[in-house]
Amino acid sequence: MSGLREEKADFSEMAAATADDYVIISDNFRDYSKGLADRVLDHLRLLDGDFGGFPIDRLQHSLQSATRAHRDGRSEEYVVMALLHDIGDTLGTYNHADIAASILQPFLSDELHWIVKHHGVFQGYYFFQHIGLDRNMRDRFKDHPYFDACAEFCAKYDQNAFDKEYQSEPLSFFEPMVRRVLTRPKQSIYKAKDSELAS
Repeated sequence: MSGLREEKADFSEMAAATADDYVIISDNFRDYSKGLADRVLDHLRLLDGDFGGFPIDRLQHSLQSATRAHRDGRSEEYVVMALLHDIGDTLGTYNHADIAASILQPFLSDELHWIVKHHGVFQGYYFFQHIGLDRNMRDRFKDHPYFDACAEFCAKYDQNAFDKEYQSEPLSFFEPMVRRVLTRPKQSIYKAKDSELAS
């Protein structure tokens, strides 16, 4: 990959690695992490033309969800979550919400991470009854402090974001937001406390 350093660590097993090896690896990590937003946006573009039987394709659904959240005055972090909430559709056919939640976890508040992780079962309130499932499956979380926030996300920005006539902002409108949010990890096992991992 372009932009990565040529120097490589010299070990055949991690148990034999040295601090000097991890200086090299850490330098590469910092360089590589700077391209995360580009890789995520490239993956989001895979949803272009993927209708899955829906009235609009999955990219347009994502843009409509984010546009509705933005126009409603939601935070940038919330808007990026809305944009990327279904990014797992291509690789996580049976657990797309988990994929999106894993990608976004380092960059979201606990509440927004919980919303994206559970939006699949909450979205089911609007259609599970049509496929032989319990539309009230979300009620297993009824005592969770983020229940209402997740229900609100699905009601305002997900279940209604299939409108063929709605004029969404283009992906280019959201790209700067994605770049800002995905360069500010809030939490990660690879981030030392009170330091910027990808600085």
